[in-house]
Amino acid sequence: MTDHVITAVDKGVLTLTLNRPEKKNALTDAMYKALADGIEQAERDPAIRVVLFRANGDAFTAGNDLADFAAAGNAPANSGNGGLQSNVTRFLENLAKAEKPLIAAVNGLAVGVGVTMLLHCDLAYAGESATLQMPFVNLGLIPEAGSTLLLPRLVGLQKAADLFLTGKKIGAAKAEAIGIIADVFPDAELQAEALARAETLAAKAPTAVKLTKALLKGDDRAAVLAQQKKEGAHFAAQLRSAEVKEAISAFFEKRAPDFSKVS
Repeated sequence: MTDHVITAVDKGVLTLTLNRPEKKNALTDAMYKALADGIEQAERDPAIRVVLFRANGDAFTAGNDLADFAAAGNAPANSGNGGLQSNVTRFLENLAKAEKPLIAAVNGLAVGVGVTMLLHCDLAYAGESATLQMPFVNLGLIPEAGSTLLLPRLVGLQKAADLFLTGKKIGAAKAEAIGIIADVFPDAELQAEALARAETLAAKAPTAVKLTKALLKGDDRAAVLAQQKKEGAHFAAQLRSAEVKEAISAFFEKRAPDFSKVS
């Protein structure tokens, strides 16, 4: 367990709070484990009806901790996603397989997996100053979490390509307009509004809620998990690539990456 993810259960809601504000809640392997464990706990416990993801500080999450990426890129090729495979994969698969509703409250910055995980949430809310960005290609990586299947279905191929290939940042209002976010609230009201909606949902008939979620999701689970597996294989290979090494070096050296000599 890590104190970088705070777990609390009240009124049928399991709240998983990212608690690494000094690092913009960048996700470490231990945090992925805690999040994966939390979803499994919710699925096992009939008293838990809803899972709410939220964050302390001024950012939802800056995505994966780049120090972990750097370490993974230097790991042996036979270690899966450079040693990140187990807990990251558990978290992403648990998102895709969850039968109970998942809700997210996005405050401030949401980067990488901080956005792709929203595609699995049944309800995602954002504060008015929130920004969303998926700069995978900028880092020499490819998208994950089944997002290369889910995002085009949600927003259309052109808008998905625009977000993935450019790594552009969009605001909360734009994210709501294209369907990634369900509703936008004033920053000061976000957490209370998201919790109130989670508690309202937790009080509803649980079987009806689960069946409605399943019908809304359709028969996509197998396809999403298969897409995650494809993405994971490419992601693991890219982690060990010259492209990622250059991108991460540039980040820590506070310069623009130079991919001109990378073939």
